[in-house]
Amino acid sequence: MKIWSVLLAAGKSSRLQNQGSLLKKQFHSYSGVPVFWHSVQTFARSARVEGVIIAFPADELKWCTAEIDRLIDIQDPGIPVLGVSGGLLRQDSVLCALRALPADCTHVLVHDAARPFFSAGLIHSLIQAISKDWQGIVPGIACKDTIKEKDNDRVARTLPRERLISVQTPQFFNKDILMHAHLEAGKQSFTATDDASMLEMLNYKVRAIPGEEKNIKITTVEDLRLLVDEKKPAIPCTGFGYDVHRYGGSRPMVLGGQPIPGAPGIFAHSDGDVLIHALVDAILGCLGRGDIGDLFPDSDPANENLSSTVFLSEVLALARAERLELTHIDITLVAQIPKLSPHKKSIASNLAGLTGLDPGRVNIKATTEEGLGFTGSKQGIKALAIASALRHGI
Repeated sequence: MKIWSVLLAAGKSSRLQNQGSLLKKQFHSYSGVPVFWHSVQTFARSARVEGVIIAFPADELKWCTAEIDRLIDIQDPGIPVLGVSGGLLRQDSVLCALRALPADCTHVLVHDAARPFFSAGLIHSLIQAISKDWQGIVPGIACKDTIKEKDNDRVARTLPRERLISVQTPQFFNKDILMHAHLEAGKQSFTATDDASMLEMLNYKVRAIPGEEKNIKITTVEDLRLLVDEKKPAIPCTGFGYDVHRYGGSRPMVLGGQPIPGAPGIFAHSDGDVLIHALVDAILGCLGRGDIGDLFPDSDPANENLSSTVFLSEVLALARAERLELTHIDITLVAQIPKLSPHKKSIASNLAGLTGLDPGRVNIKATTEEGLGFTGSKQGIKALAIASALRHGI
C-alpha cells in the first residue's frame, strides 16, 4: 500500500465564530504551533504514511502554504506536506485533495484538522483493519447517552444505544473507491458529513474499529480550553520487556542497532534485534499499549526484514505524543555465545543516540546461564528490559 493523508482545514468554524472567536479553530495555537500542524506531526510519526495533502480555505491558500513552509523550517516532519484549495462543502475539499494525490497512492487517510489529539497508534489500527472484504475503516466510540430521534419537538423513537457509535476521523479508504464514491455523490447531489457515508450509499462495506476517547473534535469556545496545557504533576512509571530469538537462522545478529561480528545467525521476521524488541515492549508497558506484536505483527509483510530501530522510533514517537518522558533504561542480555561483554559499551552508546537519553541513563548488562536452559545450550539469546519514565499531564 502507498498511503497518503488528506487533512481538512478549509472549514469556516461557523459555530466558533458565532460564539465570538475571530480565528478559525484549525489556526488556533496549541503548544506553539497551529492546531492543524499537530495532525501533520502525528501522521509523520507513522512509517506507513508517505505524505499529507492539506485542504485550506481557497482565499487563504497563499498565506497557508507560506505557513507550511515556516513550520517545516521550524520542525521538518520528514514527509511531503502540500496545500490545496478546499471547496464550499467538506466533501468538496476532500475531492480537491484526492485529485492532488500522487498517481501511485493506493490508500488514503481522511482527517479533520479540528481533531488534533489522535495518536499514531490509531493510524496503525486503521491500516491493520483494511482488507479486500472492507473498503473503508472508521474509528468510533460507543455512545454513553440514550439517543432519541425527534420530529420537530416530539420524540419519535429511542434508538438502541448498544448499536450506536460516535464516529471519528481519521478514516481509512482504498483511494480509487473513495474517489468513485465522491464522484457518484456529486452526480446524485448526495451530501455527507463524513466520507464513510458515501461508501455506505454505494453499498461498499465499511468496518468500525474502536476509536480513542481523547480524539475530541474542537467545535465550541468551551472546547478551546482543551488547547491550554494544564500543569499536572508527572507520574513515574515502569515497563518491563522480554524477548528471545533462536540461533541457526540466516539473519546476522544485531543488538541495540549494532551488528555483532562472528555471532550465530538468528531466526526472525524482522532483523531479530532481541534487545530492541524487549525495550519496545518495556516502553509500551509504560504507555499501557500492549506489546510489540500488537503494533508490528509478524503477519504483516511490511514488517519483514525491517530494522528494529524503525519499531523503536515509532514507539518513541508514540511516547512523545502521549507525553511520556523516558528517563532510564536497564537491559540484561543472556547468552552463552557470543561473548557480549566487549560490545556493551558500543551498544549502550548507540542506544543512547537512538533514544536521546544521556549515556549515563542507559545500562547494558550481559551474562550467561552457566550452561543451563536453551541459552546455556547455545540454542538462542534473550533480553530483559526495564524502562523508567514520567507520564505528564494525565
